[in-house]
Amino acid sequence: MRHKVSGRKFDRPTDERVAMFRNLVADLMRHERLKTTEAKAKEVRPLAERMITLGKDGSVHARRQALAYINDKDVVRKLFDDIAPRFAARPGGYTRIIKLGPRQGDGAAMAQLELVERAP
Repeated sequence: MRHKVSGRKFDRPTDERVAMFRNLVADLMRHERLKTTEAKAKEVRPLAERMITLGKDGSVHARRQALAYINDKDVVRKLFDDIAPRFAARPGGYTRIIKLGPRQGDGAAMAQLELVERAP
């Protein structure tokens, strides 16, 4: 029984799954929107919001925590310098999931994960 066990496994080993999530978060921060399956979008959303919260903190410690997760200095720089200041007055809810319908090949439910406040 899976009582109180959260999170999807996506039929992948833990290291592959964690790497996939890290790549999706980095791509979301890099492009500010992401087209993926609905299940992956739902799993990545809290991780991305945690990174934006670290960016809002702005301390050296928060930057190092973000670098430990994202592994791309340019993306972390964009997160702290461009993305986080846009959400300074917002207490949470930095992303939205827009459902796109089934994928052509296998019928998987697709969704777009994007930042709420877009750059002009």
